Amino acid sequence: MAAELPSKILIVGATGNIGKYITNAIVSAEPRIGKQVSIFTSPATASSESKQAVLSPWKAKGVSIISGDINNPDDIRKAYVGIDTVVSCLGKNALASQIELLKLAEESKDVQWFFPSEYGTDIEYDASSKDEKPHQNKRKVRAYIHENLKRVKCTYVVTGPYIEMYLPLMPTAKEAGGYDVKSKAAVVIGDGNGKVGFTSMPDVGKLVVAALQHPEASLGKILKVQSFVTTPNAIVAEFERQTGAKWTIEKVPNQRLREVEKESWDANNPLATVYTLKRIWAEGGTLYEKTDNEVLGLKPEDMEPLSIAVGKAIRGERF
Repeated sequence: MAAELPSKILIVGATGNIGKYITNAIVSAEPRIGKQVSIFTSPATASSESKQAVLSPWKAKGVSIISGDINNPDDIRKAYVGIDTVVSCLGKNALASQIELLKLAEESKDVQWFFPSEYGTDIEYDASSKDEKPHQNKRKVRAYIHENLKRVKCTYVVTGPYIEMYLPLMPTAKEAGGYDVKSKAAVVIGDGNGKVGFTSMPDVGKLVVAALQHPEASLGKILKVQSFVTTPNAIVAEFERQTGAKWTIEKVPNQRLREVEKESWDANNPLATVYTLKRIWAEGGTLYEKTDNEVLGLKPEDMEPLSIAVGKAIRGERF
């Protein structure tokens, strides 16, 4: 497998927020990846009228739709027949279900390569990472892989935060920071000069494709990749440049963010995860001396710049 490109790919979670970008990148890749791409989805999604706008273009490009229940082992076993590579794009609420997917992959005779849904914050960035509450399901998945997988090889594509999801200012979570185009107001954490590494959602797909195209560099590896590094103040400057207006800036001290984070976890507030992740990013948990972009054949100019993400935000484009 190490010397071969994937032949038959199965994507799980293809119609989710990040799954759409990963699937689009895989089915549109040039040169084409593999002989066949399939997606595994629920019968409700497969038959949903609202999902046809997403599914129809993929089917027109030869993608096979396999419908079934992700919690039904027999459905998964059937979906795995003939598949050598599985790409999981499951969202945070379904991450733990990957343990069963991995168990069945290891038991199958066909699956050789598995991409867990690791797109996002590095859960092993430093010694404190193991204690972060939002990391726990991904940690369980990694532990299962380490302890139980012998035949199947895994590749983790760790991208850091998605710039598109980072930018919006949530009225109910102002202390988490963000940018409001309508009022031309920004809330930044700390002094606004702290560097953060981001990946655009289209680039997540591009990076997964690059990993699939370079198995010799990615098989069994933890790949730390990103589109660019910038600061909250530089983001404000880009919004000002593109809107042609001066923005107001409110600063939230790091300590205040920590206080709101603790209060939210104590109150079982679902926004607690947002505060934790924003704090991790603000404290440098996305920065590396060197990323793995180049080992995948990608240069800085191949990635989307900040200006594109800001332009989408100004136009009100949803991810």
